[in-house]
Parts: sequence; structure tokens; C-alpha cells
Amino acid sequence: MLQGAQFLGFGRSGQSNDTFSSFNPRTGQPTGYVFYRATIGECLCALELARSAFEQMWHVGSLERAAFLRAVADGLEKAKNALLQAIIMETALPPLRIQTELVRTQFQLTSFADLLEKDHWQELRYDPAQPERKPTPKPALYKMLVPVGPVVVFGAANFPLAYSVAGVDTAAAWAAGCPVIVKAHPAHPRVSEITAEVITQAALQTHMPEGIFSMLFDDGTQIAQFLVQHPYIKAGGFTGSLAGGMALYRLAQQRPDPIPFFAEMSSLNPVILLPKALQNRAETIAQQLTHSICNNMGQFCTKPGLLLAIDDNATAQFLEYLKGYISQVAAETMLNEGIYRNYLHCRNRAMEQQGVEILTVSDRKAHLEDQHTAIPTLLKITSEQFLKNPVFAHEIFGPCSIVVLCPKEAIIWQCLEELGGQLTCSIFGEPEELINCRDKIFTMMEKAGRLIFNGVPTGVEVSPAMQHGGPFPATTDSRFGSVGADAIRRFLRPVAFQNCPTDLLPLSLQNQAITTNQ
Repeated sequence: MLQGAQFLGFGRSGQSNDTFSSFNPRTGQPTGYVFYRATIGECLCALELARSAFEQMWHVGSLERAAFLRAVADGLEKAKNALLQAIIMETALPPLRIQTELVRTQFQLTSFADLLEKDHWQELRYDPAQPERKPTPKPALYKMLVPVGPVVVFGAANFPLAYSVAGVDTAAAWAAGCPVIVKAHPAHPRVSEITAEVITQAALQTHMPEGIFSMLFDDGTQIAQFLVQHPYIKAGGFTGSLAGGMALYRLAQQRPDPIPFFAEMSSLNPVILLPKALQNRAETIAQQLTHSICNNMGQFCTKPGLLLAIDDNATAQFLEYLKGYISQVAAETMLNEGIYRNYLHCRNRAMEQQGVEILTVSDRKAHLEDQHTAIPTLLKITSEQFLKNPVFAHEIFGPCSIVVLCPKEAIIWQCLEELGGQLTCSIFGEPEELINCRDKIFTMMEKAGRLIFNGVPTGVEVSPAMQHGGPFPATTDSRFGSVGADAIRRFLRPVAFQNCPTDLLPLSLQNQAITTNQ
């Protein structure tokens, strides 16, 4: 059992003399918190603990894991003031956004607890033996889902709670019965530290095996690469850039024993705007899209980055509304310097392409003294330019969207077909327009994991019916999502038992056999 906090390379008391600082993105200055980069020795210790914990987790029941998840959720509530202060300091996110994310993170944890308490998650199957079957007897078969093993999770920059230390990847792995090693994101290490303290106390309180959780700090790539390639690690979870996700995914696949690596990476989240909808609801749609593009400075994976419409008078009027609303959105501080510089690079690269028209650039600034402020921007190109220039198919992470004007509706669908996989695809249309697009829904399904009708993609409901994932490059595996209780399936694998004596079956299968035979 846990004898103390197992955060190797954690906090301000690491084994190495190699440190990095936490920064305030508003001022660009250090926060005063200094963190030790984890050593390879500390990684190995965390891996040994995780391996040992995994063996012990076979004897930790679903109800005990559910209690642990609820204890983490309760601990986050008790630590909310400290978390709020730390998140504002390290990310510049507004208080309301932070509170919303905290509630979501707690709900994710308790949703997995609910799943475990219902005991349907293992998908138990039993086929009784038929010894008299001709020409060959049928054996007794049992099947269930079992945990894959220790999981490495990489904290996301844009969600310091919901996709970080105690986020959905970590919660799903714990629910499955997998120990987790978290590589904390270097942009919000103090937030990670507070969260880790909550988890440690919850693990102690609920008597979880030592090593069910470890956290490591590093602001480089060495630790990430080492963990992904270590044979004790059996799966990985990542939310971040395409370059970072693919680098880790390739390492996971190049191992002697390749492992599943679930990376969410890049998405334009195209929005199709049909003409009658724009004729009837231009201003309302413009308001909806402005909020979706610019909310939190567009730092959501589901921000609509591409708007596809027919080049006609209705679209022209819609664009006037959209320009007006976006121009009034004040530039605000982005999450960190790296995200800010990437936004500038990608936005400026798109603006510099031949034939691009800059429809509007906001000239307002929320805090004149702030560093790293993103300027909301709306660009316009023709469908011909879009189809010829691959630059426009790259995500711009931040408050910038590109309008593609098409000569006719068929070209809209041609542009969509040229895109890679997406998290979402949205369409605005009147009822008769949508019915006429019935045969095009397949194209949308081919491209995205979630289809949205007369709505925007931001605002991801945490629900079993939600799918947050999509074909490559949105994610590395479109068969799974990272939102809702079904996310547990990423860290499970099926095992069948043939002609196994009942006493040797796992307890849940023994109960299944007794129930079936009654």
C-alpha cells in the first residue's frame, strides 16, 4: 500500500539538479515555482512501481476502484481554490472557464465510478459446452475484458484539468484497472502538482496499491520518449499537436512489442453553410460561429477553422455580420508562449498565401499590458485556391478561421472530400436543404467522428453517446473516443477462457457462470 507520495521527479525536491520554471503567460515572467526535471532513474522507479501495482490491481475490485475515483473527484472540490489560483497564474484562463472545466473533470471521474458500480463494463460472455454436438463437441467458453497494463498519459496544454493529470485518459485507465504514469505538461506544472497531491491523498484514503499513480516533470522530450518505449508501458494517451503526437505514436509502433497509442492531434472541424440557411438566419449563425471561433481565443480542439459556402448574395451578407462580430472580439492572452508563437506562425503563413483576402482583424485588446495576445482573424479564399494549396488544410490553433467560397454546392462537397480526418463536421441548412443532402451524409461520416446539424462543434457533452475522435489525423485510432464512459475501452483487451474450471475463473466470470446455470 502507499507509504507516501509517489511522484518521482515531482515538485521541488527531485534527484537531479536540472530545473525549469513555471511562467505567467500574461506577464511572460516566472511565477516563482521551480520544478526538477525527472531523471531516467526516477522513470525506472516509477515504472517498477506501476508494474507491481498492476499485478496487485487484479485483486482490487470494481467497487474499490470506483471509491478511489470518487475520492479524487471530492479532493479536487476541496482543492478548487488553490487550483483556480494556479490555473489563472499559469494559463491566463478566465475563472468561469476554469470552474466549468473543474466540474467536467469531476463528472468524468464519477461517470467512470458509476460505470464500475453497474458492473457491465467487462462485457462478460458465456457460451456453455455442448459435449454431444456433432461432428465435434463444443467447449465451454467464457470471455471478458481485462486491463492492458500500465499506461502513460501526457497532459494537454489547453485543458489543465480535463485532459491532464486527473483527466479523462487517466480516469479511464484507472477505471479499467491500469496504473498510470503521467508526464505533466510543462506549461502548468503547479496545477499538476496540486492535482497530484489530491490523487495521492485519495489513493491513501482508499487503500490503492502503491504505484497506481506517479507523475514526472520534464519540459523536453527525453522522458516522453523513454516512457513510450519502455516494455512495462502497454498503452498511451496524448492530446496535443500533430507533430508531437505522431512522434510518440511512431515510437510506440516501432517497439519490439507495438502498443496502442491514442493521440488526439489536429482538426479543422469544417462547417458547411447552405444558402437558404444563410438567407434566413445569417446574423444568428454569424453570432454562433463568432463565439465558437473566438471563445477562449480559439484554443479548443473543436474550434471551427474552415467555413464552406456558396459565393452568392446571402453569403456576402452573412460575411458582413461575421466580420462585424469578430472585429469586436478583444485579443486576449493565449495559454503559453509556445501556443502563441505557433498561432502567429500558422496564421501568418496562411495570410501570406497568394489570393488570400483578410476580411477582418480585431484591433481591440483586453489587457494592453498582456504578453502573448492572439488577434482574432477571418480570412477568405476561393475554392480553387483551397483545392490547389495544401497550406489551407492545416489547423490554425487559435482564433482564426478561413472562409472558402465555392461557385456551387457540388464544389463544397469536393473541398470536404479533399480534407483528412476530422473530429467534427457541421452543417447549417433548412429542413428541405438537409433532406436534399441525404446522400452527402456519407461523405461527412467518412471524414469525422461527430456530425453536427445547425450547431457549432465547440461544447463537447460528456455522455456515453458522445464520440470525441475521428479518422487520421484527428486521432491515431478512430474506433475509440476520449469522452464519456466508453473511453475505458481504450485500455481494455478481451480474453477468452476455454474449458476453464469454474474455481480458476476470475470472480466476475465465476458469478456469471453461477447466474447462467441457475
